[in-house]
Amino acid sequence: MPVVIVKMLEGRSVEQKRGLVEAVTEAVIKHTGATAEHIDVIIEDYPRTNWAKAGKLYSD
Repeated sequence: MPVVIVKMLEGRSVEQKRGLVEAVTEAVIKHTGATAEHIDVIIEDYPRTNWAKAGKLYSD
């Protein structure tokens, strides 16, 4: 059972997340032969205060 974990900053709409999990599921099916029923996609949203790049928080 493939499990895909997507980590990203919070703020995407439910519609955007639906589109993302559909596209990821299709890609996993295409490249692994797994069926959709066996693919889990987990989205982990992080607040901008918990993510940094180049030494700066995204919230700054």
